[in-house]
Amino acid sequence: MNVPLYDLLQTLFSVLRTIHVAIVCAGYNASRDVVTLVKSVLFHRRNPLHFHFITDSIAQQILSSLFHTWMVPAVKVDFYDADELKSEVSWIPNKHYSGIYGLMKLVLTKTLPSDLQRVIVLDTDITFATDIAELWAVFHKFKGQQVLGLVENQSDWYLGNLWKNHRPWPALSRGFNTGVILLLLDRLRKLRWEQMWRLTAERELMSMLSTSLADQDIFNAVIKQNPFLVHQLPCFWNVQLSDHTRSEKCYKDVSDLKVIHWNSPKKLRVKNKHVEFFRNLYLTFLEYDGNLLRRELFGCPSEADHNSENLQKTLSELDEDDPCYEFRRERFTVHRTHLYFLHYEYEPSSDNTDVTLVAQLSMDRLQMLEAICKHWEGPISLALYLSDAEAQQFLRYAQGSEVLMSRGNVGYHIVYKEGQFYPVNLLRNVAMRQVNTPYMFLSDIDFLPMYGLYEYLRKSVVQLDMANAKKALVVPAFETLRYRLSYPKSKAELLSQLDMGTLFTFRYHVWTKGHAPTNFAKWRTATTPYKVQWEADFEPYVMVRRDSPEYDRRFVGFGWNKVAHIMELDAQEYEFVVLPNAYMIHMPHAPSFDITKFRSNKQYRVCLKTLKEEFQQNMSRRYGFAALKYMTAENNS
Repeated sequence: MNVPLYDLLQTLFSVLRTIHVAIVCAGYNASRDVVTLVKSVLFHRRNPLHFHFITDSIAQQILSSLFHTWMVPAVKVDFYDADELKSEVSWIPNKHYSGIYGLMKLVLTKTLPSDLQRVIVLDTDITFATDIAELWAVFHKFKGQQVLGLVENQSDWYLGNLWKNHRPWPALSRGFNTGVILLLLDRLRKLRWEQMWRLTAERELMSMLSTSLADQDIFNAVIKQNPFLVHQLPCFWNVQLSDHTRSEKCYKDVSDLKVIHWNSPKKLRVKNKHVEFFRNLYLTFLEYDGNLLRRELFGCPSEADHNSENLQKTLSELDEDDPCYEFRRERFTVHRTHLYFLHYEYEPSSDNTDVTLVAQLSMDRLQMLEAICKHWEGPISLALYLSDAEAQQFLRYAQGSEVLMSRGNVGYHIVYKEGQFYPVNLLRNVAMRQVNTPYMFLSDIDFLPMYGLYEYLRKSVVQLDMANAKKALVVPAFETLRYRLSYPKSKAELLSQLDMGTLFTFRYHVWTKGHAPTNFAKWRTATTPYKVQWEADFEPYVMVRRDSPEYDRRFVGFGWNKVAHIMELDAQEYEFVVLPNAYMIHMPHAPSFDITKFRSNKQYRVCLKTLKEEFQQNMSRRYGFAALKYMTAENNS
């Protein structure tokens, strides 16, 4: 059969057309929900996408970082400040749990670019089971003055018979659900939508006093007065799993479904005969590896992304025959990053002495989190290296922990797994960049700081005039081989355990050079801070100012990752000052995968040596004559 040229052109045009999606998103939890929604859209899509996020400052920080590091082709993202829109809707009393943000869809005609003609508006608790282009194509079915595409409400809410004295806002029959909306923005503006909904809201609020379902009540009141505005969408475009739902009458078979809406406060715990199917579909996208969605779209030329182009150019310049190619490539890998995966709330103290503990971890060190929180009451910034599925396991673990949930001052930043090496220094840098206190204590997840270290470090800031001097305060490191340790409450108790052989100076039996310059013999009797000199392979745990240099990303897995950082501090003329009454203890654990690779793989060790030499050459170029001592020290060690 011959296909008319016009139809072929229409098909081609629809494939290349950019689909615009608007989402209101505020806070930490909503940001997590948005990721699952976006994954479901990206999985099925064949078109370029342009997301328009109306966000608070928290969600913007999280989502802008996420999309920047996700690097999905043919996806554009814009943000609109929800705080600037609050005055537009704050006059409307709203009982819905979404709060003021649940009203912001009303002002999209004013918020979104004036040349944007149409947009799909979605709630954050939506899951797509089909290509969003199918929904976009429904715009062509609008007739006459239709400007809103909506699915009928699938609960009895607007019928007003759910309980005695239940009085909903006015609606046309069952009303419409606003979890999925098609908006013809250009026509709405011509109809003076702003004035239309405001007048309606003002009139109804005189008797209703507040909205119960946020924007949905006002949309429905407008539609009741102006039924011609609505193009009713088939119900499979918004299968609502709310309480008292009629969604089961919406479809004969689950294969008919296109969009699932978890619009009950119970979310995944709703009652429905197909809830297991819905839940499994949702969980599939929740735990789906987002890196797989970086795929290019066939026949879909996307706008040039300079970051992506520069990255490809850099990677193309690497020699794939180089035995250390995988090490070199890792330095330029862009890891998808979800900042503040859980709620975070902390304002640094006003005395400018505040300190954040910085560490990184993978799934096998999760058990250390509660212990560290018990030992360190101050703010913590953690980078967690996890897969998408592991991130959900972590979420369940954290939400089930009274210790972790009682702390609002711990920032958890997920860096998603990619590549064959553990990007230890990238993780440290991610955690460091989210520090909002003047100082940071650079630790490792398998160390427990002494009780009271947070306050002791803050006092040391003042005592050692940290604000006006480049100093790295060394916290002496010890270790135990016992899984059950009576943690020393004082320096005297620690020295006693050291003498009994319960504790040891850290790595004294395998890597003495790492901490030898701390001078533990002097520390035993010291009562005041004392300076020590840098020596080759020195890698103490230190507190520094927030503006200190980052870690060098070329070092991955095991070996030289902290050593290089301490060398950089020394090159920048930081003084190393050992604190006489501070200590931390390394807790035993199984060897990491990376240290096992280092010990068993000769090529791994050869490449590490090559990277060390290149780092030292870079140091010489950056710091000149002063950096020669690093070359000499290495040759003599």
